[in-house]
Amino acid sequence: MSLISFIISQTQLSEASIKNTVELLNEDCTIPFISRYRKERTGNLDEVQIGDIVKYKEQFEALEKRKSAILKALDEQGVLTSELKQKMEAAPDLTTLEDLYLPYKKSKKTKAETARQNGLEPLAKIMMSQNAHDLESVAFKYVKGNIASVEEALEGARHIIAEWINERSDIRNNIRHQLERFAMISTKVVKAKKDDENAQKFRDYFEWEENLSRIPSHRLLAILRAESEGFIKLKIAIDDDKALSKIEDRILRSNNDCSEHIQIAITDAYKRLLLPSLSNEALQIAKEKADEAAISVFTKNLKQLLLGSPLGEKRVLAIDPGFRTGCKVVCLDEQGNLLYNETIYPHPPKSDTMGAIKKIGSLTEAYKIDAIAIGNGTASRETEDFIRKIHFKNEVQVFVVSEAGASIYSASKIAREEFPDYDVTVRGSVSIGRRLQDPLAELVKIDAKSIGVGQYQHDVDQNKLQKSLDVVVENCVNAVGVNVNTASKSLLSYVSGIGPKLAENIFEYRKEHGAFSSRQDIKKVPRLGDKSFEQGAAFLRIKECKNPLDDSAVHPESYAIVEKMAKDLSKSVSDLIGNKDLLQKIDLKTYCTEAVGLPTLQDILKELEKPGLDIREQAKVFTFNQNIKTINDLHEGQLLPGIVNNITNFGCFVDIGIKESGLIHVSNLSDSFVKDVNEHVSLHQQVIVKVLEVDIPRKRIQLKLHK
Repeated sequence: MSLISFIISQTQLSEASIKNTVELLNEDCTIPFISRYRKERTGNLDEVQIGDIVKYKEQFEALEKRKSAILKALDEQGVLTSELKQKMEAAPDLTTLEDLYLPYKKSKKTKAETARQNGLEPLAKIMMSQNAHDLESVAFKYVKGNIASVEEALEGARHIIAEWINERSDIRNNIRHQLERFAMISTKVVKAKKDDENAQKFRDYFEWEENLSRIPSHRLLAILRAESEGFIKLKIAIDDDKALSKIEDRILRSNNDCSEHIQIAITDAYKRLLLPSLSNEALQIAKEKADEAAISVFTKNLKQLLLGSPLGEKRVLAIDPGFRTGCKVVCLDEQGNLLYNETIYPHPPKSDTMGAIKKIGSLTEAYKIDAIAIGNGTASRETEDFIRKIHFKNEVQVFVVSEAGASIYSASKIAREEFPDYDVTVRGSVSIGRRLQDPLAELVKIDAKSIGVGQYQHDVDQNKLQKSLDVVVENCVNAVGVNVNTASKSLLSYVSGIGPKLAENIFEYRKEHGAFSSRQDIKKVPRLGDKSFEQGAAFLRIKECKNPLDDSAVHPESYAIVEKMAKDLSKSVSDLIGNKDLLQKIDLKTYCTEAVGLPTLQDILKELEKPGLDIREQAKVFTFNQNIKTINDLHEGQLLPGIVNNITNFGCFVDIGIKESGLIHVSNLSDSFVKDVNEHVSLHQQVIVKVLEVDIPRKRIQLKLHK
């Protein structure tokens, strides 16, 4: 099977679209660039479809690499026949390939291998023929050397037969089929750990049983974590009698001494070799599916978080709240530069509320503050209450901002480079303020796994998780676009075709030569060649530039098209920008060429109408119920405002302004069946919820989405 036909079988996309996309990928083009600026070649595929092509391309290449390694090993063993080679090359997946290779694998010394070395393979073949009479007499001929008795000879022959049974693809696939459909996963608590405090969060699984094919991803990951921490033991089981009967039907052809021994070998093969191996395989497949589901939840959440509403270029006073250590206050300019920092103590034990009010009032006036950002950690509600009591001379908006991961950033190398003369508390406060100004620009500096919007993110395949998260960050950064004159190295590194090294070169060039005045100036950056410029230029924006297209998503390769459009209308390019009436006069078909079709031209026209338009909504002020301070203030039936702060497959968590987030279980999101939580809520969405149940001892709050 060729690469293209393999991807077609997995995606059902057209051959031409796949072929052209693979060619672009082989030319080192990025997904954002291909999906946005090569629509004619891909047949207008979106980022998700191109991402699928990348995934299956990698799967195919991994399969081909493994085939080559196995074929080389078989050739070196001198067992590679043309028939076996043909079967290997035709293997559609790794499972089939490994089954074909199993009989030839050089494994550790097995019972069967020992029996072979003792000369018992001919006896095993006689037994498998199932037509030998007086088997004990036949076996007696093999009593020699290390074999001291007829029973030892028969036992050794059975070990060889058990291995043959284990290596049969049809038998393995039959048991796989039974595991796939009927396997049950069951758990039992480790008695010695039952009362362990850390085990209590897994107590639902102290005794549990469920069909493996239907277990939700979050439950399987929780069970696997409980097992890895030693609190429970798990077992995968199917109907043994049915499985053994299926094997016997395929092997037994007579009813004599041979068949009795073969029956023993079948049971041995099943219990010692087949079931342990294939049940582990089934559990691994289930784990991989659970990983995929968890990673999908994480990537959806991360995308929503990164594309969260920015306040924009406003002056911000940011507060990292605290009690004993005080509240760390910083003032930032429109670009997020640190202007001032101080610590105030409005809460116990110092309780200098009046001094803090005066200080915040004077800072907002002195630094012309437009908005205040308060971290949502310890003392957040108390700090918000005290801020809202201040009478400002000018209008100042107050926001509560998630500080998840801010401590990770404040201690990071990036933070130390940005603020070498300030401690972690100041850096953390700056991060909170910048998150309000532009969540995307600030959150890209933090390891996505530390942002706190995942589901068992530390239990899934870390390589797959990291790869998926990197793709999400890259897609979000390029969807929004980057101001090349203000962007951090972290943000620049995610721009299509740039990467960490070129991002550093851009940053250093900007520091040495000042702001870029045009996209063409970007070519002057050391080691930024034509390919990198082609991939990244359209995602890099130049504000207040001579050519208005430099602050748009129009690719430099299409500037000539726009200039021709303007010339044909006897206007300048600037005249076209934002002029809907003029743009409606353009007949796009007259500008179609072999390379540029209607999809690209339609994108150009859309961009000219609102160049550089931020796809994100602007941040909105939100206020929690001021009477709810702790979980003790809650009671059933209350309607409360809240913000969705995490989404999982089993529901979503909502911040209602107290330490504990409440859970809207999937069954309480709608009166009808909910297939996908994301179809009903989104991260950071402002919602009204109804309190269904409050479990104060376990600190659990059950909520319902109020329509």
